[in-house]
Parts: sequence; structure tokens; C-alpha cells
Amino acid sequence: MRLLLALLVAAAAAAPALADGLPVLGVDVGNEGVASLTARYVTLPAGSNTVLASVRPNGGQVWQSRLLRGRLTIPAVAYDGSADGLSADGSTLVLIQPRVSFPRATTKLVVLGTGRFVVRRTIRLDGDFSFDAISPRGRLIYLIHYLSVADPSRYEVRVYDLRHARLLPRPVTVSGEQMRGRPLSRAETRDGSWAYTLYDGNGETPFVHALHTTTRTARCIDLDALRGRDLSQVRLRLERGSLLVGDGTRSVVSVDTHSFRVTAAGS
Repeated sequence: MRLLLALLVAAAAAAPALADGLPVLGVDVGNEGVASLTARYVTLPAGSNTVLASVRPNGGQVWQSRLLRGRLTIPAVAYDGSADGLSADGSTLVLIQPRVSFPRATTKLVVLGTGRFVVRRTIRLDGDFSFDAISPRGRLIYLIHYLSVADPSRYEVRVYDLRHARLLPRPVTVSGEQMRGRPLSRAETRDGSWAYTLYDGNGETPFVHALHTTTRTARCIDLDALRGRDLSQVRLRLERGSLLVGDGTRSVVSVDTHSFRVTAAGS
């Protein structure tokens, strides 16, 4: 199996990228994967099937691997290639069927335990969804549900309850706000309780969607200082209780993660 995996790694490096859960083609993080402190999990195409492997973060030695039926990938959650799908406690991994078109009539996700790659649940949903986040112990999966067949910037956040195997009927809402736009970058707290996503605002004011993954609540934080700016290189990062928004060399704004107060750089 390790020889097969090595051959697949080489093939994946030369192959064109497949689309994942985002409503856009060409973003694939499967062969880069998602990591805990002890392992990195990657997916690689194997014909019409998928190899899932865990590798050492340093050195790249394969710990375990499994051939899964059908095409699956580690979910990307932003256009900068941010990956997700792994619960903060390292026990649960969510894979999604690669996207080949928008919209799609049905969405498939597979939930596995990371210990032995045992499939815990296969989820099939009517409608077009992409993966957004997972609660710290892997009990809740957050999904982006696309509401328009022509406009992927129209969406709602839905919650799938793994314990009861059902999609909860009520979306996660933000009072007085209508979220629109494309996800550009993602940052998460170490304990997995908060997932912060930068959206471009669909031509209006860019904002951060702050999702609390255990309470199923969210806040939208407008970033007026980013309006009209080129956002192609803007990224999020967490540092000492602040969410910093910048281009990698300097911060444009910072958000206090306790009060959600926004401060422009230099003010």
C-alpha cells in the first residue's frame, strides 16, 4: 500500500487540481491536507476512488492509509486554500465529494474516525452544500447551503447534527445581517470553538463571519477600512486575542476577539 501511495503522490503532483466543496472550480487542498499536532491527513485520487492517508508532519512518513470508494477530498473553506474538516480534538475527519459544477443537485460527505479511518457516517443531502466548519469534538458540522442556481454569493449556514444524523431545520443567522460574498481567508482558534472567515462582501463592505462552533451562533464584523481595496492578498491570522487582517507584511485592521471592536492600523 505504501508503494501505491508513493505512486499516487507523484501522480497527484502532476495532475490538474480538482474542485472541492467551494462553489468554484480549481481549488483543491486534498494533497496538502489538514493537520493536527501529531498527523497530517491528505487525500489523493486513485482512479475513480480515493486514498486517504495520515503522515507525520515532519518527515512525511505514512502512518496509515485506506482506499475509499468514490472521489472525496479534504474540504477547502476559502479561496486562499485554507483547509478544514478535522475536529480540534483530532478524532473526527470530514471529507467531501469534489465539485465538478455549480450548482449540484446533491452533496455527499463522509465522516471518519481518525484512529483507524473507520467510516462513521456517509451523508447525502439534497441541494448544493459546501463544508464550512466542525465543532471541537466533531458533533456538529457547519455547511454553506447555496440558495441560488445562478449566484453562489447567496447562501445560508446550516448545521448537521452527527449525533442524531440530521440536518437541523433552522440556519445559523446573524440579526439584521444578510451575508453575501466569497470566502477569502480563514483563521480558527486552537480549541476549534471559533472559526473566522473573511468575505469580500460581494462588492459592498468586506466582513468577517465569526462562527462559534459549539453554541451555533455567529457575528458579522464589518471591515469598512477594506472597502474598495484589492483583497487578493489579504489574509487572516490570530495573535494574542486579536484577529489581524492584512497582506502578510502588515495589518490593515485588527479585531478584538472578545469585544469584536475593529481598529484600523495606525489609529
